[in-house]
Amino acid sequence: MNRVLVIDQDSTTTTRTLGLACLQRGIGVAFADSVCEGVRVLLETVVDLVLVDVAALRLTPREMATLFERVAPGVPLAVAVRPESPLDSRVALELAGFRVLTKPEELVEKASGV
Repeated sequence: MNRVLVIDQDSTTTTRTLGLACLQRGIGVAFADSVCEGVRVLLETVVDLVLVDVAALRLTPREMATLFERVAPGVPLAVAVRPESPLDSRVALELAGFRVLTKPEELVEKASGV
């Protein structure tokens, strides 16, 4: 894996922790504060994984997956959710094509394994 795009609008600590963990494994990280900024990054930068904080999603899961597929075809999508997120929300994200992750360790593992 060469680079991960992290779209996270409000979790600076998690973003820094994830970024440092990825860099220690030789994975580059691009950051965006919003989906709009993330799309701009995707138009300019090749990434191997898109990780989005669930709070940044403004469209339905299916619409978001379609948007990312059109901008960066074939790039895997992961979404970070809180452990207490309702099961139906997680299932909707999975059905749309997102890999649902709840722990920071999972985020680094996913970034390393794609």
